[in-house]
Amino acid sequence: MFATFRTIASRARREENGATAVEYGIMVALIAVVIIVAVTLLGGNLVETFNSSACAVKGGTWTASAPASGSTPAVVGSCSK
Repeated sequence: MFATFRTIASRARREENGATAVEYGIMVALIAVVIIVAVTLLGGNLVETFNSSACAVKGGTWTASAPASGSTPAVVGSCSK
């Protein structure tokens, strides 16, 4: 019985590549979740920043307006010269 356990344990030590692949898969999944959350949270701010920059390049002033209450947050505004 001890010999069987020792054989199984030594085989498990040699087969660490499968565990490593699973660990890499978990890391990739967690990184993907972090990227999705970051893009979701910062997406509106990025659109606002790009709109403001584009308006400034054109020589205007960007004025953001708040979305209607109860609606999904959308970046709206206007560029005036």
